[in-house]
Amino acid sequence: MNQTELTELTMMLKDKGLTVAFAESCTAGMLASEMAKAKGSSDVLKGSLVVYQPEVKKKLLGVTQATLDLYTAESQQVTNEMVMGLKKALDADISIATTGLAGEGGSETPEKPVGTTFVSFLYDGKAEEFREVFEGNSLSIRKQLTDYVFEKLKGIMEEHYDR
Repeated sequence: MNQTELTELTMMLKDKGLTVAFAESCTAGMLASEMAKAKGSSDVLKGSLVVYQPEVKKKLLGVTQATLDLYTAESQQVTNEMVMGLKKALDADISIATTGLAGEGGSETPEKPVGTTFVSFLYDGKAEEFREVFEGNSLSIRKQLTDYVFEKLKGIMEEHYDR
């Protein structure tokens, strides 16, 4: 999303009196950094926790060792636990968590190649989860995922809050 589109999204959130928070693993702070460029972001962005390593996911967000052992740090199950912990920690109206494989050396397999990403949204008593596979280098994958999250957030705003 360009800065104009991000500002429009931020104004949608502000007009509804909604706040947003991120728990970022593979996006490594890019979601918060991009949103902070938008006019009005200080009114809606509660914060972002960059939780790159599994130990940090456990300590800050309450991700369990059992889930990490069973599903790996780069999984939908871990992302779901991250978003629940984020809701407890920052209590935003819309909580969003990301994990994934932006580069080699994680839990990649033929079924879960590099570029596989997971996103969980928690809002208004609802949870939504997404799995996408992006191509490119690490920076490209992170940028694509960031844009993807903002597009999904815009869709949620239009579908669930545009009343």
